[in-house]
Amino acid sequence: MDARDDASTVEQAAEAFAAEVAYWREVRGLSKRELARRMGFDPSYVSHVESGRHKPTEDFARRAEDILNAGKALWKRWLDFETAKARTAPSAAPPPPRRAEQPYATGSAIVVEHDAARLDYDGRQYRLTMRRLLRNTGSEPITRYLIRISVDRYPGEPERSNAHYREHPLTWDELALTATCRGEDMRWQAKHDRDAFKEVWLLFENGQGRYPLYPGESVWIEYAYSAGDEKWGRWFQRAVRLPTEHLEVELAFPAALDPTVWGTETSMTAEAAPLRTAPIGRNEDGVSVFSWSTSTPALHARYRLEWRFRTRPERDTSQGEFR
Repeated sequence: MDARDDASTVEQAAEAFAAEVAYWREVRGLSKRELARRMGFDPSYVSHVESGRHKPTEDFARRAEDILNAGKALWKRWLDFETAKARTAPSAAPPPPRRAEQPYATGSAIVVEHDAARLDYDGRQYRLTMRRLLRNTGSEPITRYLIRISVDRYPGEPERSNAHYREHPLTWDELALTATCRGEDMRWQAKHDRDAFKEVWLLFENGQGRYPLYPGESVWIEYAYSAGDEKWGRWFQRAVRLPTEHLEVELAFPAALDPTVWGTETSMTAEAAPLRTAPIGRNEDGVSVFSWSTSTPALHARYRLEWRFRTRPERDTSQGEFR
């Protein structure tokens, strides 16, 4: 293996560690700043590790594992990183400094004018459909949009959850991811592919051509994917990562399951509290539909809806998160 291969492996291991931190931080409902505070680091340190500007250290890995209770998943990623470094020959030339990745083109800025999620459950499988009205308020065209998919079947038992996904990883085939824009299919590329966590670039292009989102333009995109209830637990969380003007969620369950729904919200400055307005239920031809919405949600806020089926009790507190 030459020096460039070694360097690439080290970079890949560092990226895998950063993705694992981001996954468990999101599962625990913590902002980067709050996690850094609990770990005793500078407020920006976690952000630097997740973006690749700082490489992970043993101290960081131990503290993150302790705070996030990740069932040794973070420690394993740290050991992988150390192993990759050890394979690098001492005489190898240092890799070129890594440029921090810009999610979108320099000069671009996305505002979400409307964010609508509908989660349908048929008694065995969940299908999530996301519709977002995006506006480019910057000065450069936008050619891709980042989405995240993550699950945690047993959030109170991280070792059990990790073992579950090692044996039953979330696969692209079962997700059956589709995406459209302006009536056109969108290509997509995997950014991170883990057993229980995916990051995906939706591209404003397909085999027939490209259709960037130009400055001042607004466009609806829609994407959808599926997962069985053995991997998707009984909660759905929306994380506000971009300025958003309106956010709404619909949950649709078989009425025969006698579902009940409640929710919590968390912000950068406050712990989880009940939603300020209750989900509103209605019946549509044997389907119980629960709706909830909010306007101008705070950036970095998280809204989580949870449910149980009174005719199908479940002893544990299995949960899952898709965004």
